[in-house]
Amino acid sequence: MSVHDTQNPETREDALAAAVDAVRGGGLIVLPTDTVYGIGADAFTPQAVQDLLEAKGRGRDTPPPVLIGDHAVLMALATDLPEYVEDLTDALWPGALTIILTAQPSLTWDLGETRGTVALRMPEDETALELLRRTGPLAVSSANRHGKPAATSVLDAATQLGDAVEVYLDGGAARIGASSTILDATVTPAEIVREGAITKQQIIDVVGDIFTAPEPEPSEEEPEDAAGEQGEGGETGTSTESAEGAASAGDPDAATAGEADGEDPAPSVLDLPSEPELESVPQGPAETPLGAPGEAAAAPSDLAPSASEPATSEPSTAGSSTSESSASESPASESSASGSTAPAPEDRPDDGPARPEHMPG
Repeated sequence: MSVHDTQNPETREDALAAAVDAVRGGGLIVLPTDTVYGIGADAFTPQAVQDLLEAKGRGRDTPPPVLIGDHAVLMALATDLPEYVEDLTDALWPGALTIILTAQPSLTWDLGETRGTVALRMPEDETALELLRRTGPLAVSSANRHGKPAATSVLDAATQLGDAVEVYLDGGAARIGASSTILDATVTPAEIVREGAITKQQIIDVVGDIFTAPEPEPSEEEPEDAAGEQGEGGETGTSTESAEGAASAGDPDAATAGEADGEDPAPSVLDLPSEPELESVPQGPAETPLGAPGEAAAAPSDLAPSASEPATSEPSTAGSSTSESSASESPASESSASGSTAPAPEDRPDDGPARPEHMPG
């Protein structure tokens, strides 16, 4: 065990060289940081990391953080960084903020049961940064026995760790004297695992509120809801209620759809009930050849719309006399001449198309 003064410019270089040699040889060192004193080992030497955990009295279930001396090292050790991490490290590194990130899967190290993560920090201390630039990433934990107060001076550290450490670097009293804040950035929203020298509000001031899950934007769901409502309405098929509802809503196709489905209340020619005037129609074929040629030619045209009507009066007409035939023609002629309002069969089709004009459009 040896103690080296890093505050004296004359001994500073020798102190750093001794620490570098100890790290490369797999030994443990104690170094000053901006928060508290830390116990460090080469992050890529599994046995050195295991010795660190044993010196502190900890198990593999509490892996140590890793200190780095440059921002560029962050990208080499971590992957899948959230967007806010770069802004956060630019603003608060070097500083008292430790960030838990997803570790690069290709790293050949063993820090303990990390579950694929790594806790990184860049300390704001010139001695620590100079050492880290020479040694590379160091696994560093607070220089104290597990459950004891963190060491804020080299004497505190030596009292607790003793000969377990090969080299102690004395940088005076720790400037902050409190542990760093640990932020877990592998979860969404982010979580503060341990609140230390950096406050939650300081983090929010830099990158916004990353601790609250963003609410879903309603604009993205409204079109889907609208489509769902239309789909439900479309399942009603051709019911009368659907046609009426579409028409009342101002649907220009509603009236047309109603007519196609047979919903038009106007009766068609084939739906007409029997009327007294139709009884005289079948008597037309019983006319004698004595009629005028013009009248005889018109008779088939008059009877065409009623071709589908049953000729119920035909048997009686067959035996009728010429006088009766003449008598039956007389009312029809009178009706035609006088312009009677009683509808003739050929006039009935005009009643159908007139009805839809009053339907809602």
